[in-house]
Amino acid sequence: MFPNSFEYIAPTTLGEAVELLQRYGYDAKLLAGGQSLLPMMKLRVAAPPILIDINGIDELKGWREENGFLRIGALTRHSELEHAAELRDRYPLLAETAVWIADPLVRNLGTVCGSLAHADPASDWGAAMLALHAQVEAVGPGGKRQIPIDDFFVDTFTPALEENEIASAVLVPTPKGRTAGRYLKIERKAGDFAIAGLAIHVELDSDGIVTVAGFGICACGPVPLRGKRAEEYLLGKKLTPETIEAVSRLVPEDSDPTDDLRGSAEYKRDVLRVFAKRGLSDIAKELQGEVVLR
Repeated sequence: MFPNSFEYIAPTTLGEAVELLQRYGYDAKLLAGGQSLLPMMKLRVAAPPILIDINGIDELKGWREENGFLRIGALTRHSELEHAAELRDRYPLLAETAVWIADPLVRNLGTVCGSLAHADPASDWGAAMLALHAQVEAVGPGGKRQIPIDDFFVDTFTPALEENEIASAVLVPTPKGRTAGRYLKIERKAGDFAIAGLAIHVELDSDGIVTVAGFGICACGPVPLRGKRAEEYLLGKKLTPETIEAVSRLVPEDSDPTDDLRGSAEYKRDVLRVFAKRGLSDIAKELQGEVVLR
């Protein structure tokens, strides 16, 4: 099938893009990577009369550290974070997650903020940003605002963005201690959406005590979910085998999976338990200086 006809507009500034969204409202859709929007248009599931291509807006590109955050611009591609060697020591979960997204073609075009704004329950980045305690920066006619990631996913495919707002960046807190991360995902075939996925982020102080813990659950609810019980239990403890075992049993308690063709709810919960134990065990070894075979 072919998409319906549409008007194509390519602004070169963020202000111009916001003005276009304000003018056209619900009739307009933003085009960044297009890895979700364009297939929907081809199948005529989506038929926007106006397409606003934001790829020419330089201020939405790249990343930088400022004010205690890593600011990742809206046009940052998955593959850029996958290969960003300068980010791997302090922000390891970014590359850990990026490599699991679809295939190289999608990773070369798709964007981090576009994935978040799509608000898919099976969003790899949704789980990762929950684990990282990130915020989404939104720009609209009233200026900028920051949305905590826990408030960003309102419902399935429904982000907390007004129709005249743009997700201009995602803000990841800069770690203060030793840090490690893992993203674990099971899928039916390579490049597929997750049957279940789990993002883990841990920071330790000089005594090996957990000071920051994050668990993001993917494809086990109507939106990406936080493993809050596990986070609360892990804070202030060391990554001992006993602690890891207890935490792994808490992670599934915050999931909300359903039975479907990909697996039963019971199976998905057990996958999350296994992922939590495996990921935390690897993280404990890594932060103790051991070589972890991947």
